[in-house]
Amino acid sequence: MDYKWSDSSPIYRQLRDRVVAMILEGTLKEGDPLPSVRAVAADYQINPLTVLKGYQALVDEELVEKRRGLGMFVKTGASRSLMKNEREVFLKTEWPQIVQRIGRLDLDVKELLKAVDDGKRSKS
Repeated sequence: MDYKWSDSSPIYRQLRDRVVAMILEGTLKEGDPLPSVRAVAADYQINPLTVLKGYQALVDEELVEKRRGLGMFVKTGASRSLMKNEREVFLKTEWPQIVQRIGRLDLDVKELLKAVDDGKRSKS
């Protein structure tokens, strides 16, 4: 996880978003335990209640389950559920803005695909 917190949203929300990203990236897999509240609070120098609130958001979204005495674990199906929800959010909120910007910049599909291909090559 990244140590830098933004002022744009509450820390508990940023923590929740980072855990979501870790699940989507495969860093945290279904059945994996989340780091303990105490460990996260100590590592990132934040209040344990803030960590708990971020984790509770994940429980409320049914992405994480509490196991009494053991901690919190990524639920089965969490990755699939997140992917579905994240795609919907992207297509409804982010994609229309991207399409408008592409239009304003007068980019065509060939240029965009070339840029994607060039980006993939530079990572290799």
